[in-house]
This record gives sequence, structure tokens and C-alpha cells, in this order.
Amino acid sequence: MAPKPKPRSRPKRTAKRPAARRSLPHIDLSLVAAERAAGDLRRGLPVVIVPPRGRPSLIAAAELANASLIAALTAWAKHRPHVLLTHNRARTLKIRLYTDEVVAVPLPADDAVRAAQVLADPTRDMRDPLLGPWSAERKALSPVAREGIRLAKIAGLLPAVLEASIDARTAVAVAKAEGLIAVKAEDIANYDGHIATTLSPVAHAKLPLADAPNSRIVAYRPASGGNEHLALIVGEPEPPGPVLVRLHSECLTGDLLGSLKCDCGDQLRGAIKAIGQNGAGVLLYLAQEGRGIGLINKLKAYELQDQGFDTIQANERLGFEADERVFAAAAEMLKHMGFTKVRLLTNNPDKVGALTRYGIEVVERVPHIFPANPHNEAYLATKKAKAGHAL
Repeated sequence: MAPKPKPRSRPKRTAKRPAARRSLPHIDLSLVAAERAAGDLRRGLPVVIVPPRGRPSLIAAAELANASLIAALTAWAKHRPHVLLTHNRARTLKIRLYTDEVVAVPLPADDAVRAAQVLADPTRDMRDPLLGPWSAERKALSPVAREGIRLAKIAGLLPAVLEASIDARTAVAVAKAEGLIAVKAEDIANYDGHIATTLSPVAHAKLPLADAPNSRIVAYRPASGGNEHLALIVGEPEPPGPVLVRLHSECLTGDLLGSLKCDCGDQLRGAIKAIGQNGAGVLLYLAQEGRGIGLINKLKAYELQDQGFDTIQANERLGFEADERVFAAAAEMLKHMGFTKVRLLTNNPDKVGALTRYGIEVVERVPHIFPANPHNEAYLATKKAKAGHAL
């Protein structure tokens, strides 16, 4: 009996995988990644920053350095981390500048934790005068050095970070094993401009005020879920304007506590009164405390002012620019309300230039000056002499 022929084997069909679909298409993941990374930095955790080309880096806040953090970075990267500083902070420490914008300072083999904290925080300069002298590395910076500093600023921390370069495969393994956040360098670099375009109104209500009873308030939140900005609308201003507008950056010490060190409280209440008397207008209350450096850093600047430095010197000694504010959010809020022309209540020419760059026409700068007191005379004089305010 002839053997039965074997059945032909059919070629296996490989099922086509459907294209990956995002479950949450309305969420901008680039903004979320930057926010999450900033949050972890504030908690004292390292994050991985991935450049378009080149090696990733492990980044951690220098002011929060501790022995276990430095040991972990050293073990993962197979070399001791260095500290990245801005040029402003480096100049304070008399460090020679070999690289653009940012310098890398090697940590000493002993007392590395104290060294990292002192490099980051100028309020310790008087308490730790024997550390140093410091010198910067002469080799080229890593491809994510600037973004590491920027992430610290987004987190509201001092602009000084520990950095350890690491190969891509190890970075993936460490991030997975340790639960570290990885963020693209370009998402950090584009953060400010990007986040402003995602603002949307999330709450609005009537808010009668002593000097402007016919007022309402609108809260704007970015898609990342970050800090809200507020719009106080007095009367019924008609788009596209020109509308009387005040851009007011939040100042807890001046606005709420009545501090005499600045003129912020006077400017806030004076603007509401002026807009109320005008019959209509808008006050934007912007979440950028301390000219954009954050409340804690502003209080550190106050500590430096107690040592004799002026307000601009204090910000620069901390490693910041004299003014870190970005007014893209203000322009987007005005456009959302339909306003493209404003009469701007300000003494600061930089605000006029900023709004103009973001597509808002400033048809008039309206002076907004209040009497000095013995506690803020020097502060106002510095704003006039060094920042060009029309006082």
C-alpha cells in the first residue's frame, strides 16, 4: 500500500499589527514629561535627559545633593558627577569661563556633598568661606548641559545641577530599574513657548473688588496641569482694544503680606483702582514669583540683600538672569479674550517689548509709579539705574 502523500505545509500568515494608537490623544506628552521630570528633581531624584544626538545624562539638583545620590550617580555612570553652573553663578565664584552659558565644575573626592551644595547656593558663601578655589573643566559640555540647568529653573530650584554622562543602553536600564523619568532635551528647551499655547480657561466667576466692584475673574491652566494664571476683567472692555492692561507677576510677600521691601502690593492695588476708574480693563495675575525665579529663590535673594547686595546682584549671584520672566502666557491670554491692542500700565520697557514680540500691539505705555518708602528706596533706585524702569 502506497504511503499517503504528506499534506502541503501552508506558509504561516503573519498578522499585521495595527498601528500603535495613543490612548490619551488630548494630552501633550512632551509637556507632561518635562513637568514630571521637574517634579522629580524637586524631590531630590535624578532624571535622564536624552539629546537628539550623543550620550544622555543623569541630572540631579545640586542643592539637594546627598551621599547616596552622588554614590548612585557614580556607580551608574562609572565616573564621578560634576556640577553644572550658569555663568552668573560662576562669575560670583571667580571661576574662569571656558564654555558658553554653562560651566562644568568637578567635584572634589572628599566632602563632595558639601561642595555641591555650596556651589549651588550663594547664601552659604559666607558660612563656608574656606571651600574652593574652584575651576571649570575645559572640555566641551555635554549635549544636554543647558537643558539640565533649564529643568532646574522649571522646577523652581537653584540653577545648579549634578550631571553624569551615561551611555544610552545603560540609561534605559537604569531608568527602568530605578523608576527614573526620561525626558527629551528638546521638550525642555521648548517648554516655555510651548506651554503658553496650551492655556485654556478652567474657571470664571464674578469677583467684586473694593476699587472695581464690576469685576470677574478667569483662571487659565496649561495642558500640562501646571500653575494657573489669572485674568481679572473689570467692566466690559471691547475687543480688539486698545484696552487698559496691567501685567502683574505674583508677589506673595508684597501682594498678600504687605512687604515694604518692594512696590508690588502698591502696584497691584493701584492697578485695580486705575482700571476701575477707567471703567474697563484687564489685570493679568501671572504665576511667576520673584521675577520668574520662584518664591524660595526670591527669599534666598532677600537673604543676599540683607548682606548688602542689590536686587539684581542677588538674582545673578543665585545663578539667574536679572529677570527670568516670560510673557508668552500673557499674550496668549489676551488673544484668547480677543485683545490685540493694549494700553499697558507699566514702568518696565521690557514688558512693552515682550508683548510686541508675541503679537500684541502696545499703543501706549501708561506710567504706574508709587511713592517710595525707607525700605524700598534702594530697590526702586536699582530698577531705575540697572533695569531701565521709567521711575
